[in-house]
Amino acid sequence: MTDQEKIQQLEQQLRMLDEQLMQTQKLSSVGALASSITHEFNNILTTVINYAKMGVRHKDAKTRDKAFDRILSAGQRATKITTGMLAYARNTSDRFEPCEVNKLLTDVMVLVQKDLQMHRIGVDEDIQPGVWALVNSSQIQQILMNLIVNARQSMKEGGRLRLIIRDNPEDGWAEVSVGDSGCGIPNEQLQKIFDPFFTTKKADARGQGGTGIGLSLCRRIIESHKGRIRVESEVGKGTMFTLKLPRSESPAGLIDTSAA
Repeated sequence: MTDQEKIQQLEQQLRMLDEQLMQTQKLSSVGALASSITHEFNNILTTVINYAKMGVRHKDAKTRDKAFDRILSAGQRATKITTGMLAYARNTSDRFEPCEVNKLLTDVMVLVQKDLQMHRIGVDEDIQPGVWALVNSSQIQQILMNLIVNARQSMKEGGRLRLIIRDNPEDGWAEVSVGDSGCGIPNEQLQKIFDPFFTTKKADARGQGGTGIGLSLCRRIIESHKGRIRVESEVGKGTMFTLKLPRSESPAGLIDTSAA
């Protein structure tokens, strides 16, 4: 094997390891939501069972129709969650295409909604409709999931998650911000926040803390998009991450769905 062939082989192995690392981080985010998603499915099953019993006990059409409607609604909720989870975990496409930013965020919020509710985290949204970006949808959703999970973990009960989407045609950006009202990050740590394996998370009761991989991968993904990621933080008040993504026009024949 020539030196050139060895270099090509090593480069291929490096790409494979990089893809595996990306997938590991993605599944780690899913793991952080496992408890809340299990709780949500337990609630859905309880709804289905209770209204099924109601339908069996009562013979009148009005009561049965109500029971069927509630069972159908619960089933649709379960389908929405499982579809979102499978799409998030399996999507490894490397394709870049125009995507509606609000749709990307909405799909992620389906997965994190119960986790936020369980920890009594409120959500404040400031969403400009019709904002499109030229991105890899799977990778951007991975970033959003990571930032939202990090934000929730930084806050106590009663905290506020802030989500902002802005179109910036003058500078050519579609901007997405994820903020929290948590403990904030000291300036000396803020300068290292995107360094590989650096983490501000302390180990919990089970000895589990941050890996320092998530934000490092976030920066790499954004750089591969030729975008930017910025962080602002104040100790005791919270942190705000802003993604600047290459702006795109809405493809012909597609309309904004954010107000639907």
